[in-house]
Amino acid sequence: MAAKRNTIDEYISDFSIEVQEILEKVRATIQKAAPEATEAIKYAIPTFVLNGNLVHFAAFKNHIGFYPAPEGMEEFDKEFSAYKKGKGSVQFPLDQPIPLELIAKITAFRAKQNSEKKK
Repeated sequence: MAAKRNTIDEYISDFSIEVQEILEKVRATIQKAAPEATEAIKYAIPTFVLNGNLVHFAAFKNHIGFYPAPEGMEEFDKEFSAYKKGKGSVQFPLDQPIPLELIAKITAFRAKQNSEKKK
């Protein structure tokens, strides 16, 4: 069992160089789309926080899991049609290009949602 990771850097370091590169791209995409969000590890995976949990992501053997909460899933259901998905998650296969532009759109949408919660 891997040691508990306290930072996203520690989490990413557990993976192969190829997967680390993908995770860093996902991380940078989220940071750019929601620069005011802070990084955390929640549920043992990388999380961005902005007035509550914004989005999570994680690496698995064959995919990158992206977790924009059910609200993010509903809004982008059509864009997710090519991917395996759950109530609050979507899987991006590692053998296909990761849809960074879509991740950016979802993150910006979730940031707007969470910012409106604050008002």
